[in-house]
Amino acid sequence: MRKLVILTIAAPLLWCSCEEKEENKTMKLTYPETKKTDVSDVYFNTEIKDPYRWLEDDRSEETAGWVKAENKLTHEFLEKIPFRQQLKERLEELWDYEKISAPRKEGDYTYYYKNDGLQDQSVLYRKNDDGKEEVFLDPNTFSEDGTVSLGETDFSKDGSLFAYSISEGGSDWRKVIIMDAVSKEIKEDTLVNIKFSGISWRNNEGIYYSSYDKPDGSELSAKTDQHKLYFHKLGTPQSEDTVVFGGTPEQKNRYVGGGMSEDQRYLIISAANATSGNKLFIMDMEAAKPELTTITDTEDSDSYILDNNGSQLYIVTNLNAPNKKVVTVDAADPKPENWKDLIPETEHVLNITKCGGYLFTNYMVDAISRVYQYDYEGQQVREMELPGIGTIGIYGGKEDQEKLYYSFTNYNVPATLYTYSIENGSSELYWEPKINFNPDDYISEQVFYNSKDGTRVPMIITYKRGIEFNGKNPTILYGYGGFNVSLQPGFSTPNAIWLEQGGIYAVPNLRGGGEYGKKWHDAGTKMQKQNVFDDFIAAAEYLIKNQYTSPDYLAIRGGSNGGLLVGATMTQRPDLMKVALPAVGVLDMLRYHTFTAGAGWAYDYGTSEDNEAMFKYLMGYSPLHNIKEDTEYPATLITTADHDDRVVPAHSFKFAATLQEKQKGDNPILIRIETDAGHGAGTPISKTIEQTADVFGFTLYEMGYRKLPSDTEQQ
Repeated sequence: MRKLVILTIAAPLLWCSCEEKEENKTMKLTYPETKKTDVSDVYFNTEIKDPYRWLEDDRSEETAGWVKAENKLTHEFLEKIPFRQQLKERLEELWDYEKISAPRKEGDYTYYYKNDGLQDQSVLYRKNDDGKEEVFLDPNTFSEDGTVSLGETDFSKDGSLFAYSISEGGSDWRKVIIMDAVSKEIKEDTLVNIKFSGISWRNNEGIYYSSYDKPDGSELSAKTDQHKLYFHKLGTPQSEDTVVFGGTPEQKNRYVGGGMSEDQRYLIISAANATSGNKLFIMDMEAAKPELTTITDTEDSDSYILDNNGSQLYIVTNLNAPNKKVVTVDAADPKPENWKDLIPETEHVLNITKCGGYLFTNYMVDAISRVYQYDYEGQQVREMELPGIGTIGIYGGKEDQEKLYYSFTNYNVPATLYTYSIENGSSELYWEPKINFNPDDYISEQVFYNSKDGTRVPMIITYKRGIEFNGKNPTILYGYGGFNVSLQPGFSTPNAIWLEQGGIYAVPNLRGGGEYGKKWHDAGTKMQKQNVFDDFIAAAEYLIKNQYTSPDYLAIRGGSNGGLLVGATMTQRPDLMKVALPAVGVLDMLRYHTFTAGAGWAYDYGTSEDNEAMFKYLMGYSPLHNIKEDTEYPATLITTADHDDRVVPAHSFKFAATLQEKQKGDNPILIRIETDAGHGAGTPISKTIEQTADVFGFTLYEMGYRKLPSDTEQQ
């Protein structure tokens, strides 16, 4: 009998005995009882029932009890996975290597982040000119469990003052603390109730920050709709902070940000009502009476000021240039009709950074980086020679820097830091990770496939060398497809673990993203949103047709807008995958805009209140509203967090309850609700490792594995 097991273990779905198969078939979960209420809304004379509306109340004891019961069921299930602990230990082993950031000079010190390996939060260090290292700020001391994280930071121009924000439990609501950067002493009382904000010093006088009024009701779910820019004068109470922009009917915006130019001459303000398109303003703080000057007064395009040389402004814009360009204009009359092209639009999407008196254009060519150096006259100096094919991250620097820092990574190469000589264009290795992972054992290939309407879509597929394309490889198809976000190749420790197991990791660049500019983004918005799901479905079909995998070995994964992608795909094509992994997803498309800042997503989605056609279109793909009776959905592990105040967990709660109610067959529908965590940023490493072990363990277990594939290969 032992010989039989060893011989058949290479076929993961076939190795178990008949008795084990039968046991797995008949094993059923008893889900917590979730009450249904008689709640409905009427949209354009159409009544839509919402029986789990009560789960939207994140402050009720009843919701808390449901969360506790669902978590209990989920963790009892996950704990029975025989290799879950093994996955966790391997994640800890692989994650345990030193990581550092590029350094930056502020005043008399050079600052950089460092993580020894498994620290929950990275530590901010500094060195003086003699090279003496010391801890400047350690976020691991903010709380015992690592759930209070460091957010935005800014130094005053002379480096003597430092302001930083903290997030508690993953919430987007922040506190800001100001300290003397030399002595590390706190200067004054903590500023509170700050959200979706940068921090920007005006000389040594004080800081600019943005926030909403605290909403009526729950601060984690109630609508926040009026963003304002404030100035806090150092040494005064927050109650005396000045509203610089916003707060009036004429200046009602959902997203307002402001900060000073590097030379401290101009205050620059951006205002928007959606996540795409903004108005742009400038104020000359050296004028006798500083006044707000309008640069763009509509939200038809995205524009921001990259730099200035005296009154000459350098603006990055996609106005009449979907792939973006750089223009110049004098601050005295900065309207678009006076703009002059400095770096014209090309066929590839532009990202740009400044450092050392030069501009560095980082173009996406089929989601791969190509970088060029320009002077401030718009003349190309050279193309940067890069370490390989992948993603370059350029760290912007100050005007007097002689070296630029950049990172290089792809799906199988961990992020490595380089220095670049701005004068002669040579690169040198600055730091590389000492990680127990050999990139040479893996291959990343880029393929192109046709979507439902014939659109050509790129996809990068990564896998172990020597893998056999026999349709039986465990595969994760990951996507996003929205908000102009571009998915470029990048290494992650969790994905490295997946690849070690012989898994395939595939990432298509779906419409709705920014890989091919504004036209690509717009092709996946509003009443073209179905294009995104069609692109994702076509990616799955490509992988299956070409024997990378098959429906029994395919998992689909995505978070936030990517959670919507997974939810829509699994409800439209439940036959296409074995496992679905929607994380912190937007899943109720009729009500998303009623929570926190959700109304700002309307550029991508439209809302159910816009018109009847938009309502019907949203209703046609909304994951929550397209769960059908008597349909067998894939094994599903929904992940969310109790402090997610960006995509509120009610989306996931109602989706889970409805799936559990209507699921036909034995595929489990589970929801894992992280406590004291939010949308993702600042999540402690320990929590990330636990969640990854659970997600990968669930995925492999539901594909039929009872040992890790890597163990199977060694039999």
